[in-house]
Amino acid sequence: MANVIKLRKGLDIQLTGRAEERRMQLKSKGVYALTPDDFCGVTPKVVVSEGDHVKAGEPLFINKQFPEVKFASPVSGTVRGVERGERRKVLRVVVDADAQQEYADYGKRDVEKMEGKAVTEALLDAGLFGYINQLPYAVSTNPSVLPKAIFVSALRDKPLAANFEFEVKGQEADFQTGLTALSKIAKTHLGCGLHSSFENYRNVEVTVFDGPCPAGNVGVQVNHVCPVNKGDVVWTIGDPTVVLYIGRLFNTGRVDLRRTVALCGSEVNKPAYVDMLVGEELSTLLANSYDADHSVRIINGNVLTGCPTTKDGYLGAHTSEITVIPEGSDVDELAGWIMPRLKQFSVNRSYFSWLMGKKKYALDARIKGGERHIIMSGEYDRVLPMDIYGEYLIKAIIAGDIDRQEQLGIYEVAPEDFALAEFVDSSKLELQRIVREGLDILRKENA
Repeated sequence: MANVIKLRKGLDIQLTGRAEERRMQLKSKGVYALTPDDFCGVTPKVVVSEGDHVKAGEPLFINKQFPEVKFASPVSGTVRGVERGERRKVLRVVVDADAQQEYADYGKRDVEKMEGKAVTEALLDAGLFGYINQLPYAVSTNPSVLPKAIFVSALRDKPLAANFEFEVKGQEADFQTGLTALSKIAKTHLGCGLHSSFENYRNVEVTVFDGPCPAGNVGVQVNHVCPVNKGDVVWTIGDPTVVLYIGRLFNTGRVDLRRTVALCGSEVNKPAYVDMLVGEELSTLLANSYDADHSVRIINGNVLTGCPTTKDGYLGAHTSEITVIPEGSDVDELAGWIMPRLKQFSVNRSYFSWLMGKKKYALDARIKGGERHIIMSGEYDRVLPMDIYGEYLIKAIIAGDIDRQEQLGIYEVAPEDFALAEFVDSSKLELQRIVREGLDILRKENA
């Protein structure tokens, strides 16, 4: 019987445009790109050159800080080039895929007979280890420090989030193999939602989280099951598809970065699922999928934590949704905020839409207000189901008070934990950016 933790705080934002549980067929143009920024905390060192041929599973770049951490190419093909930005920052490594795919062979293995060290070495060798993050700091993890526990969240509950239970159908054996492999390294916890099929998996401790978003955040789950104190390290996998990557590696001997992605949002004509590879170009997916005459925001990820992209972008390493919503730049509202706004959502009943009962909304990307001083109103606490004082922590980060940050629990949080607080924040602050900068400074100070 799984342990059940009921959460009261949070907020479910109901949006129109959820993907139907059917798969579209997609034929790629054969251009793929791996983006270092998808792996937080990694300083990339490119190990290929323009014109080199790579197999699927061979490294494109490594982590300069931990050279044993490699990042594998999703396809076999010819390296088109390395795109760089300001100060020669590596933006992405682009590969033109072969018509016939070749895979680096890492050999099938029986994880039941393996030890933790062998599992870690196999993940490092195949270029998959960098997909595992850690707390504190919410960055790609250090392979030389063993964790006290590993947390996997199989609950996706952000607005329009892809249903992982739909993705995992037919791949249960790979998911079990991935969980077993992780359990060889450290005690592994699996978080899921009510009435899910994940309670029956072996070699893990299953915890059911009953509550609104962000119950699916792996940081929230860590906070309620095994809080992180100074000096502790836990490994986290907030993207459960990574467990499938690990399982496929041991079951087939190949690196297979295929994942099921939801094309969703109120602007999408026919929201549905599609199988794609990490780094696959988005132009084919987005062609004719929405009205080109509308001003839209294309998001690589969900509406709370995703990054803006374009039709010429590439699928992120941890992206399970491509979301298309109205930009809002062409909206001209008569009388502005004075109107009752029956079609707009408000968490504090500022609009009359709350009188309409539960309904789904087609929200746009406007901020609707300017940045202002922090108002200590308890807004963050109502949507942050963690045992921390969110508003005081944000103020300590802004002030640069490291001692105060540690006392207020910064080691337990990730930027995504403040995504809902950012949504409801009347001060219009970029809370996720503030938390990320605070974590980066703290990591540098403690190095």
